[in-house]
Amino acid sequence: MTTTLLPELTMSLRKPLPAAALLLLLFAACAAGAANLDYPPRKPGLWEMSMAQGDDPQAQPHVVQQCIDAKSDVAMREMGQGASRDACSKQDMRKDGDKIVVDSVCKMGATTLTSHSEISGDFSSSYRMESHTTYEPPMAGRAKGTAIVQAKWLGPCKAGQKPGDMVMPNGQTMNFMDMQSMQKKKK
Repeated sequence: MTTTLLPELTMSLRKPLPAAALLLLLFAACAAGAANLDYPPRKPGLWEMSMAQGDDPQAQPHVVQQCIDAKSDVAMREMGQGASRDACSKQDMRKDGDKIVVDSVCKMGATTLTSHSEISGDFSSSYRMESHTTYEPPMAGRAKGTAIVQAKWLGPCKAGQKPGDMVMPNGQTMNFMDMQSMQKKKK
């Protein structure tokens, strides 16, 4: 699971997330696998993900819907894994019963983020991830944070949606696959 992007974004959940930050959170939430774990792919179709700051019961969760197929699911997972390889000195992943457990140490600017995450669910109808992170030195005045992502499969993608489409909390639709293609063309 690529939880390395979650710590910084966990802090951001106190204020409205810009689309790019929310997109990064989705990559982290969806990248629930690693080459050395037998990660179950998510069921193709429309997923709804609710992202909340677990240590602030007053915070409203951000809800995103995402249309995926096998190709877009793999692309998001690979992007998340690439980001963690670049930023993390430790990324230990293991199975613990029916959970995937991830312990990581990553650098974001001058801050070291130490995270412990647990992912559970069947990836066919639902999954849940809870990530606890400490920041040394504190980031934006926070020394620790918790992020909770709960996802459920809603059914087939809606008419007019294509794999990679994400409907943001503000109603804006972005397509991950299109954004990835544009980024590759720039290189």
